[in-house]
This record gives sequence, structure tokens and C-alpha cells, in this order.
Amino acid sequence: MRARARRATTTLAMAAAAALFSAEAAAQDPFDFLFGGFDGPRRYRRAPEPRRSERPPPRKRDGAAQTQTKGQNQQAPGAPGTTAAPSGPEGPPPPYDPQITRLSEVLGALAFLRDLCGSGDGEEWRGKMSALLDADAPSGARRQRLMASFNHGFRGYELTYRACTPNAKTVISRYLAEASRLTRDITYRYGNP
Repeated sequence: MRARARRATTTLAMAAAAALFSAEAAAQDPFDFLFGGFDGPRRYRRAPEPRRSERPPPRKRDGAAQTQTKGQNQQAPGAPGTTAAPSGPEGPPPPYDPQITRLSEVLGALAFLRDLCGSGDGEEWRGKMSALLDADAPSGARRQRLMASFNHGFRGYELTYRACTPNAKTVISRYLAEASRLTRDITYRYGNP
């Protein structure tokens, strides 16, 4: 009796395995059930480019530049081509630096996810980030850090989502609420009265 039960169990297991392997696979990728199927080659969206400011020409460091006479090298202070003295190290970061860094990351995520889910206003979020950069960090290392934060938020979701899913829509709604809260907190705490 036990041998018969074992044979029946073995036969049933073999039949189930044969049925599974003979059927066409429902998903080609183990992550298809999480992120959706393959929709063709990926389109990459570019993160906003930093605005280029006029940079002075590089200084010559060879001996020929040092041998010029004093009269040949002098220019009027306001004349074109004069360069300002390089500024010293940046001061301490503002007290709202963690919040504005997080806001930059949220704006990057929204720029990607809103385009992905069909809202088509990714450029608007990039514009908001540009306005933030112009107002808070017109140049320097702080501007670079904020742009890196924006790009981190953008690329993080670009790697994760290929199609708009209910989870992506949930993330969008949470990030919209978080961006609103961060903006309100920064304005109330550190803005002009």
C-alpha cells in the first residue's frame, strides 16, 4: 500500500513538472511581475544640465607669462577680460541645508515619475529645480551638491520603474505631499517675515 502511494505521489509530481515545463513561460524576467513587462528598449531621460556661467580663461603657468612687463599686464579694474579674485572657501551651510537637499532629491524623483505616469510635466519640475538653484546656490560646491541630489532622486527611480504602476502613483502622491511640507517648513522657519 505504501509503495502504491509513493508511486502515485511520484507520478503526480512528474506530471505537474511536465505540465509546468511544457507550458509557455508567463514572465521572461523574474522582476516582470514587479515592474511590468518589457516595452522595448529603454528611453533615458536626461537630468537637467547645470547652467554654464562665464568662466575666466585659465591662467598660464609657464615662464613666458611671468616675464611680461608690468605695463603690458595691467588693465582697468572694470575692463572686460579682468577676473575677480577667487573667493575663499564657502561658509558654513545654511541651517536648512538638510531639508533643501531632500527637497532637491524629491524634485528629481517627481521629474521622472510624473513623466512616466503620463502627466507630462517633468520639464516643469526641472524648471522648479533650476529656480531653486538660481535662488539658493547660484554657483559653487553647494550648487553641485544640490544638482547631485536631484540627479540621485531622478536616477534612483529611473533604474527601478519602467512603467507606471500603482506603487509609482503612490510614490508620486507621497512625494508631492513631502515636497509641499518641506517647502512650507523652509519658508516658515527660514524665510523673510
